[in-house]
Formats: sequence, C-alpha cells, structure tokens
Amino acid sequence: MRKPVQAALVAVIAVLVVATVVLFMRYQKSTADYTEMKAANQSTENRYAQTIDAIAEIQDSLNAISAGEGVAIVPGNARAEANAGGANGQAALDRIAMLRQSIQNSKDRITTLETNLKKSGIKVGGLQRLVANLKRSVAAREAEVAVLTTRVDSLNTQVTGLTATVTEREDTLRTRDTQIEDKRRELATVYYAVGTKGDLKKAGIIRTSGGVLGLGKTVVPATNPDPNAFTAMDTDQSSVIHISSSKARVISAQPLASYELVPMGGGMDLHIVNPTEFRKIKQVVILTS
Repeated sequence: MRKPVQAALVAVIAVLVVATVVLFMRYQKSTADYTEMKAANQSTENRYAQTIDAIAEIQDSLNAISAGEGVAIVPGNARAEANAGGANGQAALDRIAMLRQSIQNSKDRITTLETNLKKSGIKVGGLQRLVANLKRSVAAREAEVAVLTTRVDSLNTQVTGLTATVTEREDTLRTRDTQIEDKRRELATVYYAVGTKGDLKKAGIIRTSGGVLGLGKTVVPATNPDPNAFTAMDTDQSSVIHISSSKARVISAQPLASYELVPMGGGMDLHIVNPTEFRKIKQVVILTS
C-alpha cells in the first residue's frame, strides 16, 4: 500500500518541479520581454522628442529668414538710385545670397529629418504634417527670394540706365561750362603792349601817319600787329596794368572814360574803371617816354 502512495507522491512532486521550472522560465522570458519593450518604448520616445526638437529648430530658422529685411528698395532721385548700384547694390546681392544659403540649409535639414524618420520607423501623422508645413514654409521663402531677386535685377537695370543718363548729363554740363568759360574769357580778355616809340615801332605794334616832310606825324596802332608782341589779360580777374615809366599815354581806341592813369611810385598804373567799354577794343597800346 505504501509503495503506490510513494510512487504517486514522487510523480506529483516531479510534475510540480517541471511546472515550477516551466513557470520560472516563462517568468524570466516575460521579464526580458517587458524590459526590451520598455527600452524600445524609451528609444521611440527619445527619437520622437529629438524629431520634435529638430522640427522646432528648423521652423525657427525659417521664421528668422526675412527676405525684405536689410534689402529695402526705395525709389529716389537719379543720383541716389545711381549710387545704389555701388555699395548698396552689392549689399542687396550679398543679403540675397545669404537668404538663399539659409533656405538651402533648411531644405538639407528637412531631407535629413525625413531620412531619419524613415530609418527609425516612426510614422506619426502629426509629425508628417509638421514636416509638410516645413516644406511649405521653405517654398514660401524661396518665392519671396525669387521676387526680391527680380526686383534687384530690375533695379540694377534701372541704375545702369540712370548712371548712363547722369554721366551723359554731367558730360553735357561739363562741356557747356567749358564753352561758357571759354566765351567769358574770350570776351573779358584784352591784349596790351607797353613800350617806347622805338620799341613799339620795332615790334610792329605802331606806325606813324600824316604829317608833312616828316613833321606832324601821328603815332597810331599798326593795322596787323604781331599777336605775340602783346600780353593777354583777363579783365574779370585783373583791372590794373602796371607801367614802369612815369609818363605814358594810351594810343589805342579805348574810350577815355573806361580807364584812368594813376601815378604810382616811380611809374604809373592804368586802372580799368569800365571793363565792358574798355575791352570793346581788344588790343591796348600804351606809349611811354
């Protein structure tokens, strides 16, 4: 009777041992599976948080891009717009280049973000919508920069035309000023010669006229004297001819009221008191003795 009971007890114990081992192994596997699942969930959460941070950073970068900032194009006068083709125009081009580079950096980061999402297997509708919004923001910034580029190109074309116009006008004004100055100098300049009768006659500046048998001859200016024998004088700049002799008289046809002879030290000064009348006769001949 005892042996069957013992055999039954041994069998029960064996069954219990086997069940215990099986249950223990299942517990260990469940624990390992739970740990692995927890780690996977934590990894997924970390990747999700990193993705959200990356999206926020890219969006901040896009928000910081302002196509209009620092590239203001304000119409002005011809001179100001012509100057815009210099340092200001280059600054606008540099600003546009910086904007393009910022946009390209954002596009590269979005591409990297999408690649990482595909590799990690994260498929969340909210994230995909955020990435789509990023792409739309990039496209909007690219459109703004394209418009700005067109405006700058148009401005450069206008500036080129304005610069040519300003240069042409400046050349015209410069030519006109030169012509006016040449005309003024021509009207204001007289040519004078001072000397004794012998010196002036030898230089071909004077001749004698009238008289009988060498007597009563009058000294008058020569008809075609040598221009090189005279000294030019701009009567707008100077109104005095200095004469070293204490005795002198004007034998050319200047009106008497247009000048006066004033003793000065050991000589005389001819003062032009009415330049307009005085310079109607271009050649001034002063005879000294």
